[in-house]
Amino acid sequence: MTPRVKWVLIAAVSVLALGGTAGAGLYAWGQYRGRQDVPSAVQTTTSTGWAQGDRILFRNTAAGQGYGLVASVPRDDPSGPRALTDIPCDRVAATATLLSCLRSERGLTPTYNARLYDDAGVEQLQWPLPGVPSRTRFSPDGSLVATTAFVTGHAYATIGFSTETAIRKTSDGSNFGNLEDWKLFIDGTPSAPFDRNYWGITFVDDHTFYATVGMTTAGVTYLVKGDMDTRTMRSVLKTVECPSLSPDGTRIAFKRVTGGAGPTVHWTPAVYDLASGKVTVLDVESRSVDDQIAWLDDDTLLYGLPNHTPGDSDVWELKADGASAPRLFIPHAWSPAVVEAGP
Repeated sequence: MTPRVKWVLIAAVSVLALGGTAGAGLYAWGQYRGRQDVPSAVQTTTSTGWAQGDRILFRNTAAGQGYGLVASVPRDDPSGPRALTDIPCDRVAATATLLSCLRSERGLTPTYNARLYDDAGVEQLQWPLPGVPSRTRFSPDGSLVATTAFVTGHAYATIGFSTETAIRKTSDGSNFGNLEDWKLFIDGTPSAPFDRNYWGITFVDDHTFYATVGMTTAGVTYLVKGDMDTRTMRSVLKTVECPSLSPDGTRIAFKRVTGGAGPTVHWTPAVYDLASGKVTVLDVESRSVDDQIAWLDDDTLLYGLPNHTPGDSDVWELKADGASAPRLFIPHAWSPAVVEAGP
């Protein structure tokens, strides 16, 4: 084969590959638009903000107009009409005055970014993400926001996935550097700075947080406690993913691998008592829960699960003691965030 023929073949293959990518992008965009171009499948109202009493914010996944937009319902009436904003997000977190929105910009070549909005829906900050949005959380006073995105792969079960997790100040967007460069101690021993990923931050305050660290080669995850003043993290408990601190600060809800491997891994909700060290696996939930759990209150957990319709999901509630079966909390919803009205 001559060099000229070789390069012609390479060019032809490249054109076909790019054409396939473009076709896939156009198909995905068409599917997304198709969900938005019909009347909404649920009752909705409009909203200029979400700081209107105690509310639950989420990504609306009901087919029809408003699909993919941030919506909210009163905390005491989750089945009521949902107030729609005009903000599209894949993942959300909120305080009474700020909204964190991780967004995929759909098109021939998708791009990803994080945005902060005030309670009137006005954008305050924006920065790029390196890949598919995964998790976001605020510190208790809203001065810090954490984001996680996949750099490669699209799920934790994907072999060879990589994440990028960052903590930023909400005042100006400045960050605290790559967590992978911080000092990590596993069982008190320094861990070499390679082959590890961080995700699923939950804040204690403006100086301390919990997160997941995954050791890719070993296939092991740990709950770690981070100290922002010293840029260090120390392991607390093994086989923990996506921690979420309870409102009273005494327990951590998380997901634990209880079966399967790779793309068939099964996660079960669990609760870790910080004082006693006791872990309660909530196997009353038999489905695999791939979400960062939220706390509705000190007794109740919230999480999203896909339903039988592609692109749709529901938010479920589960008692933190596992004493009763999970119940549907908000249908056609994803990424719940519990917001208490400010003073």
